[in-house]
Amino acid sequence: MTDATFEIQTGKRESLFARTTDWFARNPIAFPILLIVIVCLVVGSINPAFWQLANVFDILRASVIRGLFALGVLVVLAAGGLEVSFCSVAALVMYSVTMLVVNFAPDLGMVPILLMGALGGTFLGLINGLLVNKLKAPSLIVTIGTQYAFRGFLLTFIGTSLFMNIPASMDNFGQLTLVTLTNESNFEVKLPAYVLILVLAALVTWYILNKTLIGRAIFAIGGKSDIAERLGFSVSRVQLFVFSYAGLLAGIAGILHVSANRLANPFDLAGTEMPVIAAVVLGGARITGGSGTVGGTMLGVILITLVSNVLILVGIPSTWQTCILGGFILVAGLFFILADKK
Repeated sequence: MTDATFEIQTGKRESLFARTTDWFARNPIAFPILLIVIVCLVVGSINPAFWQLANVFDILRASVIRGLFALGVLVVLAAGGLEVSFCSVAALVMYSVTMLVVNFAPDLGMVPILLMGALGGTFLGLINGLLVNKLKAPSLIVTIGTQYAFRGFLLTFIGTSLFMNIPASMDNFGQLTLVTLTNESNFEVKLPAYVLILVLAALVTWYILNKTLIGRAIFAIGGKSDIAERLGFSVSRVQLFVFSYAGLLAGIAGILHVSANRLANPFDLAGTEMPVIAAVVLGGARITGGSGTVGGTMLGVILITLVSNVLILVGIPSTWQTCILGGFILVAGLFFILADKK
């Protein structure tokens, strides 16, 4: 092989790689779709039991809480920040609201309870936004601190015991089904109605990011905050909004978590931050801010949930879940970094 031939062949390979990375950079939503298809084909070929409607319903049900968290992280990430306290926000809100309702208004309806969760989460998110804005500190540092502060306040001043007898309205809402089918083994397969709350939250988040002035401000500040300020966007208002919105979604997620599991455990949801952030990154959002889509984030959530749920079906120990997720994040991160350099 001559040097000229080698250069020509090398140039063709680089050109194909460049075209591939450029295409994925323009269509980041295609990356999680590709990984979902690969995972489904691999798992389905090893265990045909994977191709059952019950698995689809299980994945959708398991995606609700994680999806609400991920939408909040997406908004903060798009504005150039990073939020890791959402699980502690959800735990504090879900336990406090459940305790209040059980002790003082056991007959309260589900809508007021959801509003209480949303308001409680918004208040805690607003604290994050104020601290980030006033301290001028990296949001990661601030939310790591509030993560421990919220969790410590819950366990020290509110309670550590389980609430097994949750309010009737929360119990009934958690059992409300959207679709009920009977499979070949005569087992009922149910899709819970609270899946619709994730759908509604995704639509609202999409509208905020794509159709409102605050959405344009979020992406502008996440991309180049100094230029955005010169254009008239207020960084402080955007920070207050994104952290409050992330808190609102976390509060609602906490209430749904109690309704779905029929108990309030103050130790729940701890340590689930990284899979949520991984879902947002796999969905195409840059950790440096200024980008991200609701569709990509939802696909990232489904991918993470899929990997978490199907490992047992193919006989892989659940401890491998972390390794597989880490590999996906590395591949996605390196791929988008290479795309950005072009």
